Amino acid sequence: MPASVLVVEDDDTIRETVCEALALEGYAVTGCSNGRKALDLLHGHATQQGSDGFALVVLDLMLPGLGGLDLCRKLRQVQNQTPILVVSARDSETDRVLGLEVGADDYLVKPFGMRELVARCRALLRRSTLQQREERQVLQHANLCLYPEECRVLRDGLEVNLSRREFRLLELFMQHPRRVWSRDKLLERLWGFDYFGDPKTVDVHIRWLREKIEDDPSAPQHVQTVRGFGYRFG
Repeated sequence: MPASVLVVEDDDTIRETVCEALALEGYAVTGCSNGRKALDLLHGHATQQGSDGFALVVLDLMLPGLGGLDLCRKLRQVQNQTPILVVSARDSETDRVLGLEVGADDYLVKPFGMRELVARCRALLRRSTLQQREERQVLQHANLCLYPEECRVLRDGLEVNLSRREFRLLELFMQHPRRVWSRDKLLERLWGFDYFGDPKTVDVHIRWLREKIEDDPSAPQHVQTVRGFGYRFG
């Protein structure tokens, strides 16, 4: 599916030129001439497509009715995180800073070249795609879900309160299922090369972790002991 782009510009010539340039790059482009219509399109497209709907908004600031800055504010107030590229004849530093502060992701001053606009759109879409991939990343095993970016763990759908070390320990285990980790390797990865404490601190943290994620910590199903070698997850 091509990325969908909404171009909001009241100048017919500029809008049509931008829409054509983006369509030639393979994007699915929709154009409109005012902020109120744009808000309706964004809401309707999000309802049909899920999430925020459009992948990118190219937005002029000087619009009839609902202005570009107000549109930015309204989108961010409802947690719509669609990337926004502002295109405007307002070229002062104050105008650019204001546009970015109300929620725009980039600011391009008119007049601009189509190649630069397309390049900026491509960069914003690429950045957004990478961010979405990171946010969607989740480690799952049986009844456990670990969200690395959120530092959050769910067990049977309920949040588990782990310490920082317990979280990193579980994350390492879930990233490498079935791999056997010795105490020394776990100390090296999570405590660092310069740790000179008791190696059995690993056993203590394993016990604490089991108490929080296992149905029966005395007969663990997730973090298992491999006698003579160390620990294995799964």
